[in-house]
Amino acid sequence: MAPWSWWPQPTSQQQQQQHQQQPENQQTSSLPPKPTSPPLTQTSTVPQSKSSRTKTQDAGYKQMPSSAELSRIAIRSLQTGMATGVVGLLVGAGSGIMRSAPPTLFALFAGFQWFTLGSTYMASRDILYHAWGGEENMSSSDLVKASGVAGGVSGMMGGMIRGPKNILPGILFFGTLGAGSSYVSQLTQSTEAKPKTSWLDSKWSPMQRLSDKDYMDKIEEKILRLDAEIAIIDENIASLKESSRSPVPPIESKTK
Repeated sequence: MAPWSWWPQPTSQQQQQQHQQQPENQQTSSLPPKPTSPPLTQTSTVPQSKSSRTKTQDAGYKQMPSSAELSRIAIRSLQTGMATGVVGLLVGAGSGIMRSAPPTLFALFAGFQWFTLGSTYMASRDILYHAWGGEENMSSSDLVKASGVAGGVSGMMGGMIRGPKNILPGILFFGTLGAGSSYVSQLTQSTEAKPKTSWLDSKWSPMQRLSDKDYMDKIEEKILRLDAEIAIIDENIASLKESSRSPVPPIESKTK
């Protein structure tokens, strides 16, 4: 059976229900709107220190040498170590002969030590060059610092071979040697880059250095002078020819 609201009602009852519904609608409209909660957003829970740390780690990974660069550094360090090892073999054999000791043992020990010094120096220096932006982008002071640090690393390795007591002296000696040699090489390169001066450039010199332009200007001036002299000579020749062509009046001899 249908509910009471579905049955047809008289018009009076319908009007009463409409009047009752109107104040209810007004009350509902007069109520303030409920505050809507803002949409939930996922906030990053990672602290700032961790994010900055990851950025620095990524930058460090970008600066790491590639496999090709590592192989190039290894090849250069091995070549340098072999060259220094040969020198060490000769020095060790000579010292063994002078000390009346077996030269073979002295040569092998000195060759191994010099090989370690040369290879570690070259490898550490190339790695520092790459970490500091490349040799072409480094200043002279940075090159000296890198050579000093590389010398200290090679001195530490050589001291570890000879004994723990030799580590600190090896670092100091070879670090100073590497920095000093790099400083001297920078000085020589700077002097070679300067233009060479001659005694002709001094203001007290009786002679003067001429550039190509000055030389060409002087040659052109001489050519103009010669052309002017030739023109004057041609005019003189033409005037002589004209005077020779004109008839010469006869000279009458006066007789007494």
